[in-house]
Amino acid sequence: MTDDRSGDTVVVTGLGAVTPLGATAKDTWSALLAGRGAVAALDEPWAAELPVRIAARAAAEPGELLDRVLARRVDRVGAFGLAAVREAWADAGHTGPAGTPGAPDPERVAVVLGTGIGGVHTVVHNHEELRTRGARRVSPHAVAMLMGNHTAALAALEVNARAQASAPATACAAGADAIATALDLIRLGRADVVVAGGADSGVHPLVAAAFASMRALSGRHDEPHRASRPFDRDRDGFVLGEGAGVLVLESERHARARGAHPYAVLAGAGLASEAHHPTGPRPDGGGPVAALRRALADARLDPAAVRHVQAHATSTPAGDAAEAAALRTVFGPDAVPVSAIKSMTGHLLGAAGGLAAVAAVLSLSDGVVPPTLNLEHPEEGLGLDVVRDTPRELPAGPAAVLCNASGFGGHNVSLAFTRLTHLTRLTR
Repeated sequence: MTDDRSGDTVVVTGLGAVTPLGATAKDTWSALLAGRGAVAALDEPWAAELPVRIAARAAAEPGELLDRVLARRVDRVGAFGLAAVREAWADAGHTGPAGTPGAPDPERVAVVLGTGIGGVHTVVHNHEELRTRGARRVSPHAVAMLMGNHTAALAALEVNARAQASAPATACAAGADAIATALDLIRLGRADVVVAGGADSGVHPLVAAAFASMRALSGRHDEPHRASRPFDRDRDGFVLGEGAGVLVLESERHARARGAHPYAVLAGAGLASEAHHPTGPRPDGGGPVAALRRALADARLDPAAVRHVQAHATSTPAGDAAEAAALRTVFGPDAVPVSAIKSMTGHLLGAAGGLAAVAAVLSLSDGVVPPTLNLEHPEEGLGLDVVRDTPRELPAGPAAVLCNASGFGGHNVSLAFTRLTHLTRLTR
């Protein structure tokens, strides 16, 4: 059931992130603009026998992000997600959970946080405890920690969200999928405030071995810093990363009433299913094309209004080619500046869309586009204006930035953000 709040403009009022480049959104953004890569060799003993031994580890461990007792009762993915949620909630101007003085009504606050891999660390650790030490050694917290809704449940407890808490599991599109769902919740009048994004922690021997077995990972062991190379002729796969990217979204009406300082408008979202292959994309980019066009239509934007695209661009041969074809189809060759931040962060899997959204919002807010590293030899016929090596200024005035996310199973999501036009952007 909707109410008179339905159809309201949705704004971004808070940002949070834990990534291989930093333990906060601010530190991550500074590193992205500096063009600093985080991919390195894995020197842990468990990595010695793996076929691929490079990754982008998070900049902070769970014990550094949460108090010691709580850190022991959450999976690694939950620790990253909860830290990012706390940062985003505080960044939105809240000093306490919903229901406390000055905070939103908890019945009007929702959480949507996606994941791709979920609590794999908990699953494998507790299975090993069961196998070697018996059933009594399995943690009483294991079920809550391993489930796909682990991070969303932690976040709902943290902010006292009682409208809804859900957890999309749409592979590497999950974070963006969560943000698209949040947009609908506010537009339909079912919530005033939604904490949305994704978290994942796939830097784990089982995950690494599985992706390596399907030849999805880069094996550039001699030059880890050059391994993630989106759109490059010599790319050979993605690099595992881990972390979280979170937005606080709210209706413009609610933001105005409490004197919030929005970053940008979430103007639209487009979702598409390829129904093509369990892991491979359609070569013609049909899925991303549909998602991009639906996002533009939902936001009532002409393609010419888009000033930047934050690409999914994982550095896989098939995936990058399909996305490039989609961008050429929708915008025309070399028509819009494109960035691929996975060249620096690695691939955060279910958190990738959340982090891409954080970067898209900050590009609009700060008027600058982050660079792409390691694009030394663009693939023949690429036809994209990729922002390479150094940041590029975003033109002043009305502008839209899109970010893409795709996942195994044919999931595709595009999010459209626009600059604030009729809201006053105050100094934060």
